[in-house]
Parts: sequence; structure tokens; C-alpha cells
Amino acid sequence: MCSATQLTPMFRQYRSIKEDHPDAILFFRMGDFYEMFYDDAKEASRLLELTLTARGKGTGNVVPMCGFPHHQLDGYTARLVRIGRKVAVCEQLEDPRTAKGLVKRDVVRIVTPGTVNDVEQIDRKANVWLASIAVVSGKVGAAFLDASTGEFLAWQAPETGDGWAALGAELASFGPSEVVYPDGLKLPDGLRASLADVASTAVEPFGFSVPEAARQMEDHFRVASLDGFGLKDRPSAVAAAGGLLVYLRETQKCALEHLDAVTIHEPSRFVLLDAATRRNLEIERSIRDGRAAGSLLAAIDRTVTAGGGRLLRRRLLRPLRSREEIERRLVATEELLQRGEPRRRIVETLQGVHDVERLLGRAVTGTAHARDLLGLRSSLARLPDLVRHARELSAPLTKRTIDGLDTCDDLAARLAAALTDEPPLGLREGGLIREGFSPELDELTAIRRDGRAYIASLETREREATGIHNLKVRFNKVFGYFIEISKSNLHLVPDRYHRKQTVATGERYVTPELKEHESKVLNAQERIEALEYELFGELRREVAGQASRLKAAARAVARIDVLTSLAETAARQDYRRPVIRDDGVIRIVGGRHPVVEQTLGSARFVPNDAQLDTDGGVIAILTGPNMGGKSTYLRQVALITLLAQAGSFVPADEAEIGVVDRIFCRVGASDSLAEGHSTFMVEMTETANILHHATARSLVLLDEIGRGTATFDGLSIAWAVVEYLHARPDGPPRTLFATHYHELTELAVELPGVFNRRMAVRERGDDVVFLHRVESGPADRSYGVHVARLAGVPEAVVARAGEILANLEQDEFGRDGLPRRARRRTGERRPADPQPSLFGDDRPASRADEVADPAVAEILAELREHDPDRLTPLQALQLLAAWHRRLRRDS
Repeated sequence: MCSATQLTPMFRQYRSIKEDHPDAILFFRMGDFYEMFYDDAKEASRLLELTLTARGKGTGNVVPMCGFPHHQLDGYTARLVRIGRKVAVCEQLEDPRTAKGLVKRDVVRIVTPGTVNDVEQIDRKANVWLASIAVVSGKVGAAFLDASTGEFLAWQAPETGDGWAALGAELASFGPSEVVYPDGLKLPDGLRASLADVASTAVEPFGFSVPEAARQMEDHFRVASLDGFGLKDRPSAVAAAGGLLVYLRETQKCALEHLDAVTIHEPSRFVLLDAATRRNLEIERSIRDGRAAGSLLAAIDRTVTAGGGRLLRRRLLRPLRSREEIERRLVATEELLQRGEPRRRIVETLQGVHDVERLLGRAVTGTAHARDLLGLRSSLARLPDLVRHARELSAPLTKRTIDGLDTCDDLAARLAAALTDEPPLGLREGGLIREGFSPELDELTAIRRDGRAYIASLETREREATGIHNLKVRFNKVFGYFIEISKSNLHLVPDRYHRKQTVATGERYVTPELKEHESKVLNAQERIEALEYELFGELRREVAGQASRLKAAARAVARIDVLTSLAETAARQDYRRPVIRDDGVIRIVGGRHPVVEQTLGSARFVPNDAQLDTDGGVIAILTGPNMGGKSTYLRQVALITLLAQAGSFVPADEAEIGVVDRIFCRVGASDSLAEGHSTFMVEMTETANILHHATARSLVLLDEIGRGTATFDGLSIAWAVVEYLHARPDGPPRTLFATHYHELTELAVELPGVFNRRMAVRERGDDVVFLHRVESGPADRSYGVHVARLAGVPEAVVARAGEILANLEQDEFGRDGLPRRARRRTGERRPADPQPSLFGDDRPASRADEVADPAVAEILAELREHDPDRLTPLQALQLLAAWHRRLRRDS
């Protein structure tokens, strides 16, 4: 920038404002445009694809600049915020037409990734979380706030355990768009790395001190103590919440009426899902492309309102652990499922409800336009019908929700009386306020209307008086009203006409009478526009003042929407009500994967049963081929459990779910190259997390543990993992362990509570058919060579692989004691034996070899289930003959 003495007054004003916001791109309002200058202009022109021009060309003080029309503010702001930039919006604080000297300007709002509130620019069914971090006396705390909806949560790490690790889990759960923390706070390297893609803001530490944070919150909520919010003896939660409140007030520069309470976030109320589990179960988005399509949420979401969509998302990410709370949701959903007509009418009513929470948020921050309040008006108008339809239902949860629903009739009536049915998007052009709302405005409107009518009649009178038949009375913003005379009629112009302007087609004139009426009309128009803006501002503040009522209504609507949505999904997809138990049983009959079923169609999806019971078989070893459906089976058991504890009906013929405290899902391969972690390292890290945190009440899903390393290493790790889970002091967690290591099937013989399951396959010569059906017992092989053939691997490779596989399975050795696993069966000459074998080539297998054989392991498992004292001689002979046939067949 040039020196202050070389700057114009406007640029001195700009530089002063910019110095207060060095880390933001400054949108500087100038008339109908927002302009950017200097480095901001260069950066914004590149990021927003705006034409870069300059001001002061030829003067020696050339200033780069770019800009856009004022009505495009929200769109351009959102584009910058999406890529992590901050925007400071500088407005004109007075009307340029009446201002004396330089127009007063100041920043009215700072938009950051965590504070964006434009309903058109953000995902309507997802929260935009702004998080804060604080540490007090070594205790870690955090707060989470959605500035667009007013949801505000505070959290403090448990007394036991690693507070930073717990914080990392909570940040991963909320997925904030921005994280705020006091300047100077040292974040652990691992946490900092996990926040690499999140906008982070270090702020003045004073607001995060406990005394100041508590004072700020007490002043905001108008309370003498924070104990009523559950914040007693939670200093780090207080510091984080208070610091976040200060940050939000400084950026939004408003009273924040929609923040009417702060809630303690208690993770222990919910089923814990770590980041890997949420990713592997594809709850919010597909692993394949990161989009919502293909996720559990997309498969079951039939919510109508934006608030309902956000609530359903939160319920899926935080299933309940309280059997009583789950049952209340299920009872309400079941009634809506059975009562189709009330459900249909509720859905129709909800279709006219807009995003009340976010419209309120825009009103509070002063960014709502007339169409926002019109959407709020139409939404409130729907609430009485919603209450009437829902009162036909008797479920306690539904009745409590409806009985507490304030329909805000007075505010709805006020908005209906005030707003026109089709207001413009701009706020300063008039057309916002309905006739009859303001006597002063009605009077001004009459003056304007009558004045325009008078001018129209003036044209007729002047034509008759002058004899100029093509005389016209016209108007433009530069000259106001004038009389236009063509060149051919200039000789007829009377002396009382005063020439105003010469144009190509003739002359323009004014008269004293025309100027007098012009003054009345234009003054009325200016006053109308100013008065309508004032009235709208008052109306917007009235809406903000009703924040608590509107938020309560919006949340009640969201709860009804979610219950109706779950009932609608159950009706369309034939979901059944699960039985919720307090013991360790998970029993599923005819279970289906909710996403895969919709992709394939119910006619093509193969349902499967599942049974895990801490009093019986608690760890299932699942073997079978690739493409057999092991991963789908694991995920569907987890998703059915998750849906049940979220209070949803489930895709199964029957389901009994013993409440789980955590779900762990280690399925699929992934790496973290940015952190230098290989696929196997990530696999082992996730496995370690499971082994450290799983309890007897957890559900654990493990797929192909150990596959990322050498065969013996992987087998050893997988074996030890199963043993470790089985030997937990509080009892083994309910576990599905999918593997290609057939040796693990022996664990069913050695460890009580471990049992074998396999994915069924039908062989047709060299071809196989994957039946996607789960059966008892171990699989005899993996069919990887068959899958290679299906994938189009050249036949020569497939044939050679089959030959090598046969040698590997037979564990063949030459007389020299060296393995001949990969030798061709072409009769090639083998090396001379350095020492003859004492046992020859056909030595019998050892007992260990037999047990490692899947067929032998299966027979031994069956043998354990039979009591010889209870078998008749005939039954014993029949079993022996059957086992003999199976061994001969598999040999």
C-alpha cells in the first residue's frame, strides 16, 4: 500500500478497517457492489474467478481491485469459506444519499468455516460444527456449537484415561468445520495431524480463562450460576464453552439470541463408534467415493424437513445405550407404522415446513431477507395441522412431543400481516410490507400512487393544450420526470416549457407543475423504501426475540419427522421391530444389509441368520471365499444392531439385540500415507484400539486380520487376537471374525464359546457359485483361484496357480527335505537325495496336521457336542460312517 498521505479518504477508511482484520478477505461495500483491493483483490480474483482490474490508472497510485454485485454476497462468501478462508463483510452504515462526507462503514460480520449460515450454501441435513478446545489444570475440555441452528454442547474428558485421546475421538465424531483454541495452547502432534484438513484458529486466551468464560456465559444466559446447565466441577468444559461464545460474538457481532442453553455432552449415554468404525460401516458416506449415496443414512432417510434430517443423522452416529429410551422410540415408530393414514397426513404437512432453525439463525445475525421470513411464516402456518394430525396418536413419546409444541400462532399472524406474498430479494427497493400493516406507509403509498396517476393524466392534458399528439411524459433516474417533444413539433412548444436536454430525436422539457409533482412522488418513493427497510428490520428483530420458542418448535417438528421417517422406511422396506434385551444375546433371523439390499433389490439379496450369545457361542470364526459375502455379513450384523439401538426397526425377519456399549468394525484395507502408515500399520493400529477398549458388552467385527504381512506372521497375529478377546477378564465381546486362515477353525475345538461359520459355495466342475448364505462349520478352502478366473486372469495363470495350490495344500516335500510346492508336474528330474528319509514320502500326517485340516477340525467340533453315554450303538456307527465318508471325500 502507499503512504497514508497519498491515500484518498475512502482508501484511508479501507486500510483502517483492513488492519483490524488482517487474516480475512475484506468485502468492502461501495454502493451496489462489494469491492476488494490490493492483495485481497489479487487472491479473490484467483479464487472466485473475478476479473482483476485497477483503480487510479495513470496516477502513479494504481490499486488492484475486483468486485461483484451486492446480491451475490452469500454465494461468493460460501465459496471462500468452503476452501477455509475467512471473510469480513464491511457494510455502509448510513444511506449514501443522506450522508455528509464519507459514508460510515464497518465490519458487521466475519464469516468463517464454522460460522457460515446461508441455507442455500450448506448441506441442509448436516450440522456445521464449530469446536473449541481448552485445558484447565491438566483437564481437557471442548465445546461444540452449530451457529446456524443454535445447538451448543460442552464436554470435559473423563477423570481416568488419556484426555487428549478422548478429545480426538470426540472431534472425529463431530467432524467440526473449524476448531478454536487459546493462543499458546500446545496441541499433541497426533491431534494436530488429525486436524490438518480443519480450519484452526488461535485466539486471545483471556476468553478461555475460567472466571471470564463463566462470566460471559452467565451474562449471556442471564443466570447467577452455571450449575443448572450441569457445568459444576467441569472447569475445562466451562472454559471451552465460554471461549467459544466470545469468539462467536466477536465474529457475528450480534446478541446470539438463538443460543438459549448449553447442554452437557455425555458420550457414556451413547454407543461409541470410533472414526474407523463409522468409516467402515459407511454410516454417513460411502467409502468408495465419499458421497452420501451408498451410505446407511441415504438408505433409510425419508425425513421431509432439514431439521429432521440432521436429527436422524445424529441418532445414527450416536445410538442409545438405555433400553428404556430405545423402547420409547420403538413404541412411537410402531404406532406410526400401524397408523398409515395419520402418518400420510403428517408427511404431507411436513412437506411445507422450511428449515426453521437456520432461518432463525439468519434472523438473529441480521442476514435474513424477506423471503427467509416468508419461509418462516409458511412453516409456522403448518404447525396447527401437524398438531391436529399427531394428536390422533397415543405413544408416550409422540404425545409428550406434541403436548409441548408451541405453534407460535401470534408470530405467524404477525408475519402474515406484515409481509407481502412475493417480496423482492433486496431489502432497500420496497415491496416488502403488506398494505394495512403501517398507516404511515399506506399514506406514503397513496401519495406515490396518486402522484403517478396525476402525471399520467398530465400527459393527456398537455397533448390537448399544445396540439402535440406524440408528446410524452417520461422518467429516468438522472433527470427525473420530463416532457419529450420530437423535432418536427418543436415549433408548437409553449413558452411555459423550460428546455432540459437535447437528444437526437428532439428536446426534453420540464414545467413548474411537473417539477412540483415530481418532488412529491420521488420524496414519497424514497421515504417508502426507507420506511419499509426500517419496518422489516424491526420485524426481523421481533423474530430473533422469539428464538427460544421457535427453537423448541423446530426441535419438536424434527422429532416427529424422524419418527415418521423411520415408520415410512419400515413400511417400504419391510423392516421389523427388534426386541431389546439387557443380556449378551444378539439373535438375528433373516437379516439383510440395508444398503446392499436396496442396491440389488430384495428379490436378489440372500438373508442370513446370526447368533452371538455370551452364555453360548460368542466368537464366530467365519471362513469362506472372496466374493462370498463375508464383509457384507459382518456389516449387516453391525448395522442391524446400530439401527436397533438408534430406535429404528431393522431389516430382518426377527431380531433380538442385547444392548452393546461399543461397536468396533475393522473391515477393508486403507492406509495413511500422510502419516507414514502402511495398510498393515493402519490395520494393526485399529486392531490395537479394539483390543484395548472392547468390553464384554461390545460388538466386534474383524475382517482378515493379519493379511497385510507374511502368512505365518498374519496367522499368528490373528490366532493371538482371538485368544486375547476370548480371555478378557470381564468376558469375551460378541465377535464376528472373518478370515482366510483355515487354521483358525481349530479354535472352535480348543476354546469354549468359539464356533465356526462358513459362506456357502456350490461347485460345478471348475466353476463355483457363491450362494452368499452363512452355514455352520468351517469352509474347506478359499476359492481364490476361482475368483481369479472370474476376474479374467489369463487361463494359463489360473491353471498354474491351481497346480501350485494343490502342492501347497498337500504340503509336498522332496526326498531332499526341500519344499517342492511350486515345482511343475512335468516329470522333471529332481535333485538327488542327500539323505534318505526314514519315513518315506507317504508318512502319515501328525495329529497337529490333522487338527489343522478343516474337515478334521469340523469333525472334532461335532464330537465335542455328542455325549457317548447318550448315543445308541446304531447312532454311534452311523456317525462314525458319516465321518469316515467325509474324510475319504476330502482326502
